[in-house]
Amino acid sequence: MEHEERRASGRGGDPAPAASAAPAARSARRRLRWRSLAALSGVVSAGVFLAAAELVALVVARDGSPILAVGSFVIDIVPQWAKEFAIEVFGEYDKIALLGGLGLAVLVASAIAGVLQFVKPPLGAIALGLAGALSLAAVVTRTGATAFAWLPPLVGSAAGIVVLVLLARRLRAWHGSAVANDDVAGSAVPPDPGERAKAGRPAASVDRRGFFVLAGIAAASALVVGVGSRVAGAATSSIAAIRKALKLPAPNSIVTVPDGAELDIPGLTPLYTPNADFYRVDTALTVPSVDPATWRLVVDGMVGERVELTFDDLVAMGLDEYSITLTCVSNEVGGDLLGTAKWLGVPVRDVLAKASPGADADMVLSRSVDGFTASTPLASLTDDGLDAILAVAMNGEPLPLEHGFPVRMVVPGLYGYVSATKWITELKVTRFDAEEAYWTPRGYSAKAPIKLSSRIDTPRLDKAVAPGTTVIAGVAWAQTVGIDHVEVKIDDADWQRATLSNPVNADTWVQWFLEWEATSGSHNVTVRATDRDGNLQVEERAPIAPDGSTGWQRRLVQVS
Repeated sequence: MEHEERRASGRGGDPAPAASAAPAARSARRRLRWRSLAALSGVVSAGVFLAAAELVALVVARDGSPILAVGSFVIDIVPQWAKEFAIEVFGEYDKIALLGGLGLAVLVASAIAGVLQFVKPPLGAIALGLAGALSLAAVVTRTGATAFAWLPPLVGSAAGIVVLVLLARRLRAWHGSAVANDDVAGSAVPPDPGERAKAGRPAASVDRRGFFVLAGIAAASALVVGVGSRVAGAATSSIAAIRKALKLPAPNSIVTVPDGAELDIPGLTPLYTPNADFYRVDTALTVPSVDPATWRLVVDGMVGERVELTFDDLVAMGLDEYSITLTCVSNEVGGDLLGTAKWLGVPVRDVLAKASPGADADMVLSRSVDGFTASTPLASLTDDGLDAILAVAMNGEPLPLEHGFPVRMVVPGLYGYVSATKWITELKVTRFDAEEAYWTPRGYSAKAPIKLSSRIDTPRLDKAVAPGTTVIAGVAWAQTVGIDHVEVKIDDADWQRATLSNPVNADTWVQWFLEWEATSGSHNVTVRATDRDGNLQVEERAPIAPDGSTGWQRRLVQVS
């Protein structure tokens, strides 16, 4: 008996756990399959939401795109540290990274909504409705929202909810038929009584086919309509063609570039930055499309007379060429968020003079079509010795769309966030104690003069140089004042004066170089500049907030 009990245990006891585990594993896999299909239905419904919204936006309200409105809202509320992190990591591709992140968030959220609608309706539909309400709020609260901007997110969310409900209903019917057929061991969700009554494999097959047909049609429609709407929007927007065809009058004066202003040294930044390489940092998620024919500049606020200018009015005031270096406040020590261009434009002081600013005013709040604002000291715009301009051209061609076409502001000596407003539409004469610009409540100073600085361009950190004569070179800038001299230090040796290029003017950076007899090993190269007023570049490191970074750049150079 004992032997038989042991044998029974050996035959019947050991396999029992494995036998019970197999159905549980199959049940878990089937639950995962059903919920994966439910997640798919949520993603398809979100695609329908966005596609329908884009189609309606194309017809009645170009500013009603939910994904772009939400993206712009995120840009507005993002904290200072996150902004700087995005610029440091992604550079000019920060907007693409943001859109990618939003796309991923939409994908995850829509998948969750699909599962909720399958497991416990109508929670998924409610979640999609809340997403529509949030996008609606983001759209209608944007600066310059048109009368029908609310319609795209409303229609889109309604279309998405309808598709989600239909897909979840088909999926539950298929699931109910499968359960009734004993196709599922361990239901992922309790089927409706009506669904449980369905029996037979033909019924499950029909329900399965119905789900995939509806999902396929909805997904394909969303893809065609969504992509088609975006392409049609780009095709019907003729701003690029208008810019290309725009003919500007010859300037009254042009910049004279002296001999020796640009040094021919490999690895050295060129004197003038090509438009395609010019840095771009702004708050616009998509580049605004502004037709010069409809563009208007309003000068109001504390003025004797409100002034409104058309593009032709501005150009008719007479254009002159200017050589100005622009710098972003986000530029770290040794960074590349700066560039120099030849700008064609009209002095801001001439435009402001038409409105007669009040004696008590001390600031001009410039506004972009996308709602961005900058606070510029009135004195910087009215000083006869400063070339603050409303620019219409850059390096010999109309402003690129991403750099502010048709008109932007360029002010030498001030960081871009308080001066370089793109797609400008308003100059409001006011006071610093009465108005705040976009970045001021976000942790940046209301006034931000560009700090004296210098940079090493070559040798590069990631490329070793050979022993012998090596050229160390870079750029230095002290806008509105000018660079007097640049010094370079190798390891702990004495400072050596570098050779400067001939300056174009005080508003344009200069190039510099020093010949060095490099010896094998690792060397620390340090650079500092002194301006024409005798001010030495600040050695102490400071972060970019609240009013720009400081510090001498030190670079490790490997000599192999």
